[in-house]
Amino acid sequence: MTTQEFNSDNRLLTQITEGSEIAFKILFDRYNLKLFNYISSIIKSTQVSEELVMDVFLKIWLGKDLLSQIENFNAFIFRVAHNKAIDFLRSVAKDPKFQDLLFDEMNLATHDTADSSVLQQEYENKLREAISVLSPQRKKVYQLSRELDMTHDQIAAHLKLSKNTVNNHIVEAQRFIRSYLTKAWI
Repeated sequence: MTTQEFNSDNRLLTQITEGSEIAFKILFDRYNLKLFNYISSIIKSTQVSEELVMDVFLKIWLGKDLLSQIENFNAFIFRVAHNKAIDFLRSVAKDPKFQDLLFDEMNLATHDTADSSVLQQEYENKLREAISVLSPQRKKVYQLSRELDMTHDQIAAHLKLSKNTVNNHIVEAQRFIRSYLTKAWI
C-alpha cells in the first residue's frame, strides 16, 4: 500500500466516522474486489464470498465510531474478512447439509488452491503461535474479541476491566502479532 493510499484511507475513515456515505462508498469501491478475491481464496464459493464481503462492510459501517482508532486500515479490514471467513467455515463444519451445498459449489481441484491452502495453513499456524506467546490476560482479551466477536464493552464487563484496558490489550496484541508475523515471513 502506498503512502498516498494510506493517507487517503485515513481521510476516508475520518469522513466515515462523521457519517459520510460518499466516503464509505469510495472505501467500498477501493476494497470490495480485493476482499472478494481474498475471501474467495478461503471459501471457494462466489455467492458466500459476496455475502461475507457485505458482512465486512456492514461491520465497518456499524463500527464507524471506532474507525479513528485503527492504525492500519488495510491490515484491519483483511483481518475482519479473514475472521468472517473462518467463522463461516466453523459454522459450516457444524451443519452437514450446509457442507454438502457448499462443497457442491466449491472448485477444489486446482493446484493454485492447494498452494494457497498450504500458505493459509502455514499462516494460521504462525498466527496461533503468535497468540500463544501473548500474556494470559492479553491473550484472553484478544481471543474474546477475535474468536467470539465480543465488543470492547462486553469484554470489559465479562473480565471486570475498564474499556480502555481492553482497548489497550487489543491494540498491543495486534501490534505484537503483526510484528511476530512479519518476522516469521522474512
